[in-house]
Amino acid sequence: MCLLLGAAGTGKTLLAKRLYKLSTSNDVGDLGDIPPTLSTVGTNLTDLVIQKKKITVRELGGCMGPIWPSYYRDCSLVMFVIDAANPTQVSASCIQLLSVLSAELLATASVLILFNKIDLPCSVSLVELKSLFRMNDIVSSAKQPITVLETSARDGTGLPAVLQWLHSACRD
Repeated sequence: MCLLLGAAGTGKTLLAKRLYKLSTSNDVGDLGDIPPTLSTVGTNLTDLVIQKKKITVRELGGCMGPIWPSYYRDCSLVMFVIDAANPTQVSASCIQLLSVLSAELLATASVLILFNKIDLPCSVSLVELKSLFRMNDIVSSAKQPITVLETSARDGTGLPAVLQWLHSACRD
């Protein structure tokens, strides 16, 4: 099971829909129109099949942060989404991320940190975001293996790399 976490409005729902579309077509140029999304209140389940490997992604709404830990059991993968175009959300996202990384039930989970919405003109550069988050400190002190990627769920940038990470990090 892979958990898809992050603050409200970071693009988790669109990301899950785009990953599903990409996993069924393998053509990032054919993502089609941007599907409508609503803020998730509760959870959404998406089954991805990547190179004959089925991975279930459970998206948890950002407003559910206080009860995320009740979903950590049986989780081997975590994708944590951060809105790269919303620097005012950095502190809250950092606190949420540190809370996820310190959870004992996720001590052996592989973690993918996604800086999403890089297609927006107001997005912050990866170098700046890593500095704001003190990403080097987080990665060096975390128990989990951590990967950091930039994505745009809107235009598909970085999504093939996300699917590749899911496939390689997933334990059968």
